[in-house]
Amino acid sequence: MTSIQLYDLTGAEDERRFSPFCWRSKLALAHKGLAFDTIIWHFTDQEALSFSGQSRVPVMVHDGETVFDSWTIACFLEDRYGDRAPLFGSAQARATTRFINQWTDKVLHGALAPLVLIDIYAHVHAQDREYFRNSREKVFGKPLAEVSADRDSRVQRFRQTLEPLRATLQVQPYLAGDAPAYADYIVFGAFLWARSVSPFKLLADDDAVANWRERMLDTGGGIARQARGYPF
Repeated sequence: MTSIQLYDLTGAEDERRFSPFCWRSKLALAHKGLAFDTIIWHFTDQEALSFSGQSRVPVMVHDGETVFDSWTIACFLEDRYGDRAPLFGSAQARATTRFINQWTDKVLHGALAPLVLIDIYAHVHAQDREYFRNSREKVFGKPLAEVSADRDSRVQRFRQTLEPLRATLQVQPYLAGDAPAYADYIVFGAFLWARSVSPFKLLADDDAVANWRERMLDTGGGIARQARGYPF
């Protein structure tokens, strides 16, 4: 029987899992119909990941084999379990999904982070608070409260950033087409990041992206809908 463990970032409450990258991997595992156990991890638990040779989650241990980085994990699962529901569908689709992965990391996360940063800080574990504050204030060059202070006005710019997603989802139900695939999980991970920690309203109710986001909660057997977080 296959044994799969996934190191998963958690906040002050063990059930509040907020890493967008871990969410990508959890949704990919669920898509493949693979059972897995999560191992609670905090930002400052560096020793717990020393066996993997790096310091970030997700880290997956698959029958004793260590795989890290959400993109690498997705490719590993697709190659190892090619007889199960595809995450990409073809080499061409995998290449296109790589672009979505990069766009999400570099554009979507950058637009979203200032809107929820102060809420993340409110939910991180006590042992991580100093690390989180210092590292994020170094990145943004200002106190956390100032980063999120103007979010009521910045949310409009965030919504404009989503226009390529919106235009796509107005003509098809999922980014991958008629059914969700890894392209959807990448982008949805960002929204689960926000949902896990923040009550701030990111989208208008009639937004095509909001409708897609609601549908995505039920993918993978509903693991996202069942997770601890705030209502969309």
